[in-house]
Amino acid sequence: MPLPDLTVDGKGNLSQEQIQAWIRKVAEKDLENGKKQRDYTYTEREEEHKLDGKGKVKSTESHTREVVMIYDRQVERLIAKNDKPLSTKDAAKEEERIQKIMDQRAHESAAERKKRLAKKEKEKDREGGRRFESEIADAYNFRLAGIEQRNGRDARVVDADPRPGYQPHLKDAKYPPKFRFRAWIDKAETQLVKLNAESIDTVSWGLFLARLHKRSTFVYQTTRVNDEVWLPKHLAVKLDARVALLKNFNMDMDITYRDYKKLRTDAKIVGGSAGIVSSFEFLA
Repeated sequence: MPLPDLTVDGKGNLSQEQIQAWIRKVAEKDLENGKKQRDYTYTEREEEHKLDGKGKVKSTESHTREVVMIYDRQVERLIAKNDKPLSTKDAAKEEERIQKIMDQRAHESAAERKKRLAKKEKEKDREGGRRFESEIADAYNFRLAGIEQRNGRDARVVDADPRPGYQPHLKDAKYPPKFRFRAWIDKAETQLVKLNAESIDTVSWGLFLARLHKRSTFVYQTTRVNDEVWLPKHLAVKLDARVALLKNFNMDMDITYRDYKKLRTDAKIVGGSAGIVSSFEFLA
């Protein structure tokens, strides 16, 4: 998809059609980023705060994981809890789990591999992703809100509110209209830099078995890596939810992503799972 015409009018505005085409291009690049992310290993730290009815923190727990490739599969390897290395027992259990995955792939039959890859392609459904992102562009009214600096680079700011009366065509597209958002998009590379989203209506899943209440918020940020791809940097979530119409969950979640390292195309796994990270070859 070529870059859309972003020539502003005399008042410095873009038409809805221009912004929609622009959002589709951003979404297309985001899909490409997701594909390229599989060429990287990285560290992910997730911190969860459980809140009481007054919004005060009741408990805090964190998990740190290395995300690595085992053959053609991304696997998360737990390396720390609450910023402390795993106990000997927990570390052994984790190594056993990783080794089991490696053994399964090493002894996979041709028929099993064919079945797994077919399932993988179905889940990836690249064209389905494009249709979903395109519907997002149709489901909102957009407004330019200026240009701001993000990490020393110019970013266009766009606000999005659900389009009244819009009827989604895809099943999964029924959820986004329950959110409003503001996005920062890199001016030079048409890449999503930051997204702030807020639920403006109750979101229900599975015959009301789970509900996400209004005013839950999501903040997502990316970073430019190796001058070739924009990958996740930070995700902050504030949830007010109810499960099975019985139990309320008030929770803050903060996830950071760091230490991105690109794999060589000829990288191989050697040795046991204890050396899984060092067994990869990385580009300088």
